[in-house]
Amino acid sequence: MSVTADVKNKIVSDHKIHEKDTGSPEVQIALLTARITELTEHFKTHKKDHSSRRGLLKIVSKRNSLLKYLTRQDRTRYQAIIGKLGLRK
Repeated sequence: MSVTADVKNKIVSDHKIHEKDTGSPEVQIALLTARITELTEHFKTHKKDHSSRRGLLKIVSKRNSLLKYLTRQDRTRYQAIIGKLGLRK
């Protein structure tokens, strides 16, 4: 149910800023978005899985914190990642 290594490597390579970048806010937000999408699909079939739903809420909160951080630090990078991922903010 987790994001596979191949998918994770593709996401990192698509959103990295420099050659060895794996932890920038853009990469973290993209990885969390992939996980959120995957969990959303899981909940379409498993409606009563409340323990995983709590984990989803924690992931959404973490992504929101990273987006707020990026807004404060560099507004253009924030706008770029929102546009690239198709988030509603």
